[in-house]
Amino acid sequence: MTKVRIALLIAISLPTILLGQQALKSGEISFVFESKNVSGNISDFRTSSVIDQEDFTRSVLEGSVGVQSLKTGNFLRDWALKSRKYFDESEYPRIHFKSTTISEVQEGYEVAGILTMRGTSNPMKILFKNVNRQLSGSAVLYTSDYGINIKKEREDNRVKIAFVFELGPSN
Repeated sequence: MTKVRIALLIAISLPTILLGQQALKSGEISFVFESKNVSGNISDFRTSSVIDQEDFTRSVLEGSVGVQSLKTGNFLRDWALKSRKYFDESEYPRIHFKSTTISEVQEGYEVAGILTMRGTSNPMKILFKNVNRQLSGSAVLYTSDYGINIKKEREDNRVKIAFVFELGPSN
C-alpha cells in the first residue's frame, strides 16, 4: 500500500516538477575551419539536455554528435578527416559536450562546459541567445588542442562553430 501511495504521489507531482522545463528537440551544428576556408556541418545529434525556461542558468546542456556525420561537401576530405590521422572515427565515434555552469551575460548566456573529442577533454565556452524557442550559439576551438593537427601552428587550427537548437516540451 505504501508503494502505491508513493507512486501516486510521484505521478501527481510530476507535472509540477517539470513545469517550466523544456528539452532540445533538434539541433544543427555547423563549422568553418578558418585557415583552409572549409565549412561544413556535423549531425547525428543526441541530447539529454533539460532547459529551465524560467531560469536558463539552472539548465543543463549535454549532448553528442556522430563523427560519421561530418560533411564538408568534399567526399575525399570527409573520408580523410574521419580517418585515424584526424578524428579517428573507429576509435572515437562521438564528440561529447556537457555544461558545468551557465551564466547570464550582456549578449545572452555563456555556457561553460567540457568538450571531449578524440579522447581528449578540454574546457569550452559557448555564447547563446535564446529567442523564440530557439537557442543560437557560437564558439571557437582549436583542433590541435584535441590531437587533430591539420596545420602546424595552433592558430591555423582555429574552427568557428555555430549552433542552432529548437526547444520543445520536456518528455
